[in-house]
Amino acid sequence: MKPNKNIILKNWPIFIVIIILSVSPFRMNNYWIDVFFFFGIYALLGLSLNIVLGEVGLFDLGHMGFMAIGAYTTAILNTHFGIPIIFLMPVSALAAAGFAWLVCSPIIHLRGDYLCIVTIGMGEIVRLTLINNPFGITGGPNGVFGIDFLSFGGPLVIDSSIESYFVIWIVVGLTILALINLQRSRIGRAWNCIREDEIAAESTGIDVRYYKLLAFVLGAGLAGIAGNIYASKLMIVSPESFSFIESCMLFCIVLIGGMGSIPGIIIGSAAVSLFPEIFRAFARYRMLIFGAAMVIMMVFRPGGIWPRKRGSVEFKSLLTKAGEDNV
Repeated sequence: MKPNKNIILKNWPIFIVIIILSVSPFRMNNYWIDVFFFFGIYALLGLSLNIVLGEVGLFDLGHMGFMAIGAYTTAILNTHFGIPIIFLMPVSALAAAGFAWLVCSPIIHLRGDYLCIVTIGMGEIVRLTLINNPFGITGGPNGVFGIDFLSFGGPLVIDSSIESYFVIWIVVGLTILALINLQRSRIGRAWNCIREDEIAAESTGIDVRYYKLLAFVLGAGLAGIAGNIYASKLMIVSPESFSFIESCMLFCIVLIGGMGSIPGIIIGSAAVSLFPEIFRAFARYRMLIFGAAMVIMMVFRPGGIWPRKRGSVEFKSLLTKAGEDNV
């Protein structure tokens, strides 16, 4: 079969990005490869938060708590029981998703600022619990160290910067493909209806509570995978890596890039992870610059750098399709 030229022409920016990301590590030193690795971590976390914030419109300022659950699940099971990291990737995702289901079920009916405040408390509770070292397994403020590298069995061990780089970006690529399909699915239509008008969505037969909770669970699962890869790369996890300020940075990624926009999330992740390294001379003013950028974005481009287009006609179409899905 010959490739569809229209598809290639329509998605040419994606192909250019893939080529750049594939070639770049062979032209960079290990320092910049590691910088791009953390760019990938932020991109994966931004995509996970985008499910909750961008697709459904739920304010979540405790998202790093889910990454912490995934990272510490990997660290504890690997260091105490010797389970290989590759087998712990789905376990970390399930642990974070299960935790999200447990803590979000009672609060999923909250809206706006109320939900935002509760999620802040949730993230801080996770961090403080890790510091207090329950049952002596989290290592307290020092965290857990001695975590193995990612291994696929035998001699195939991911222990170099360039190998870790390709692992995270392959995961990000697969996540993007899955989320694009999810946006076009019945679930994605229901999420967007809820985001635009929750009452109208419920009137068409959409189970609002179920789809909201599903967004939290899926977003938490992706954050848990990010925690697994992060732990295997650094070989140590500590509570300070999952602070409230990091959750705020994820919030900035989605808002700066564009809520619900996958290309926007990648751009926002680059702004958060790459620009501080490029302009390291102004590192002490990092938060001031981000704050000013947020204010400017909200005033002049509230939809983000690469907004996702949502019009009234599209919303009516979504409602119609969602109603048909739930008949």
